[in-house]
Amino acid sequence: MSPKEFTGKNVLVTGGAAGIGAAVVRAFHRAGAQVFFCDVNQHAGARLARELGERVTFQRVDLAAEREVVDWIGGVGRRVREIHALINNAARDPRIALAKTTAQQWDDLFATNLRAYFLTCREAVKWMRAGAAIVNFGSVTFHLGPIDMSAYVATKGGVLGFTRSLARELGPRRIRVNTIAPGWVMTERQLREHVTPAIKRRIRASQCIPDLIQPDEIADIVLFLASEASRTLTGQELLADRGWQHS
Repeated sequence: MSPKEFTGKNVLVTGGAAGIGAAVVRAFHRAGAQVFFCDVNQHAGARLARELGERVTFQRVDLAAEREVVDWIGGVGRRVREIHALINNAARDPRIALAKTTAQQWDDLFATNLRAYFLTCREAVKWMRAGAAIVNFGSVTFHLGPIDMSAYVATKGGVLGFTRSLARELGPRRIRVNTIAPGWVMTERQLREHVTPAIKRRIRASQCIPDLIQPDEIADIVLFLASEASRTLTGQELLADRGWQHS
C-alpha cells in the first residue's frame, strides 16, 4: 500500500469517535481519504473532527434508528456521488449472564451490533461501484465463547454469516465484503472498565505473540482490507488476535 492509497476516496466509518473506530478514522485520514464518520457520542465525535480538520466530517447517528442511518448515508452519497469503503465498526460488548439477560437487552444488542450493519450496507451499496469494499467487525469471542457474553457472541456470529452471504451477492458487482475479528484490544474504555493486571497476564499467556494489541494495529488491517492490496479477498474473516484463537 502506498502512503496515500486512499487519496480521492470517500470512506464511511461507524462508531468512529473513540477506541478502534477513532484509530480507523485517523488511519484513513492519514492515507488521504475523505472520511465521514458517525457515533452517538456528539462531544467525542465533534472533538475528533476538529482535531483532524479537513477531509473529516462527523455526524451524530443512532444506528438503531433506521431513518437516521438512511438520512446519514443518503446525505453523504448525494454530496460525494460515490462511496469507496464502508467500515462497520460500531458495537457494544456488555457482560451479562444468560439468566439476567432480558429480551429487550438482547434485541437492543442485535439492533446495534447486527441490524445496523444490514442498514448501513443496504444504503451504502447504492453509492458503490466496482472496486468498493465493506469491512465488518467481528470478534475473536465468536471462536472463544467466553461466559456472560452469549448475546454479544451471537451478534458476532451473525456478522460472519452476513458477510459470507453479502460477499456472494455483491461479488458480480466487484464489491468486496470481509470481516475483521480483533482480539482483546487495549482501547481506553477496555482499560478503564475491564482490563486488570490479571486480565493482561491472561491475554499474554493466551496469545501466540504476547504483546497487547493496540487500536492503531487493527486500523492498519482495516486499511488493508479496504485497499487494492486485498483485491482477491472477499467473504473472509481475518483474525487479528496475535494467535489467541490458534492457541
